Amino acid sequence: MTPSFQISNLKPADHPRALDVWEASVRATHDFLDEDTIQSLKPLVQEACLECLPVYCVRDESQAVIGFVGVESPKIEALFIDPAWRGNGIGRQLVSYAVNELGAELVDVNEQNEQALGFYQHLGFEVAHRSDVDGFGKPFPLLHLKLAE
Repeated sequence: MTPSFQISNLKPADHPRALDVWEASVRATHDFLDEDTIQSLKPLVQEACLECLPVYCVRDESQAVIGFVGVESPKIEALFIDPAWRGNGIGRQLVSYAVNELGAELVDVNEQNEQALGFYQHLGFEVAHRSDVDGFGKPFPLLHLKLAE
């Protein structure tokens, strides 16, 4: 059985740790991004996600953030899991929370991030359409997913 984790609000004091989780997760899954791009995205993630969105997190025994989801209903804007904790059901639980408690039914994934695409498709999302650039206007195509009816 997959363990269940308590979901709580991300607090401003959690932002540095959440940014570390974001960076570790990106390095593990976004091999199409170079170092300059990762570093240029970091402040955008801090400002556009952590400081502006409702963000919900899961913590380990020491209360350190190990995964988080940012939702601006009806869309999941961010989902990142510490690579050391992947495969423990945290992503599935956070997506379920976003869908069932927050009304999320949309999510974008980088076309090159096949792991994320497969994960969301496994959870019942399907590709609705495609964009040639990401949300920051950079040349990383996005797949726009919608929860299947």
